[in-house]
Amino acid sequence: MGSIDDRRERPDSLDADRQRRAVRERYAAIADDTDACCGTDEAAVERARQAGYDDADATGDASDANLGLGCGNPDAIAALSSGETVLDLGSGAGFDCFLAADRVGPAGRVVGVDMTPEMVERAREKAASDDYENVEFRLGEIEHLPVADATIDAVISNCVINLSPDKPRVFAEAYRALRPGGRLAVSDVVLTADVPPELRADPDAVAACVAGASTIDRLRALLADAGFADVEITPVDDGAEMLSEWAADHDPSDFLVSASIAARKPA
Repeated sequence: MGSIDDRRERPDSLDADRQRRAVRERYAAIADDTDACCGTDEAAVERARQAGYDDADATGDASDANLGLGCGNPDAIAALSSGETVLDLGSGAGFDCFLAADRVGPAGRVVGVDMTPEMVERAREKAASDDYENVEFRLGEIEHLPVADATIDAVISNCVINLSPDKPRVFAEAYRALRPGGRLAVSDVVLTADVPPELRADPDAVAACVAGASTIDRLRALLADAGFADVEITPVDDGAEMLSEWAADHDPSDFLVSASIAARKPA
């Protein structure tokens, strides 16, 4: 598939353990100090708007769980319905989970999975304080989901899968968790050109979602290999301004674009 399509084929990429450690450290710091990411509440709201959330979601009850880390709105892609069971891969402080909980209602259920203990703790605290009885957060890696087979109607994720050193495993796990006929609805970044060489093995760049993305062709192949059908990957052209802020010395929009990624597990 070419050198930019699979990080494991690049000798100058981070190894999996270093990558996971870099990601955990970055997001643990953000969970403990939102200023490490977004600067102000207003900045987080503006990033949510740039990512595609409407004002009601960006400033509503779930907004204090918005750390400004997403690159799209997977809840909108998923078109969630009352009574559904939703799984969020890399749920962070729980922003998308709480929005999803409102959409699926008391008869539905939302499970967030994140590998950073500090994020899971923060999300659980909000769920308890705001009486979200249909949401739970589990500590785990998205390559090894703590979820039973065929129990999920919709898998969502927001700018997290690019952080994984084993994307085939992520999609295989999502497929396993979905019920027949269930759907995947992901917002993430995809490669449009080669990542600058100096960023490929930079832990900060990888953890900041700048250096770990795959091309659209590669993602299509990974989803097909996992068994998914009806794959649709749609670049979001108006995300360039948001991406341009992700790195100090480079403009990530020169080689990345936000995208909506949708697929379905055959019935």
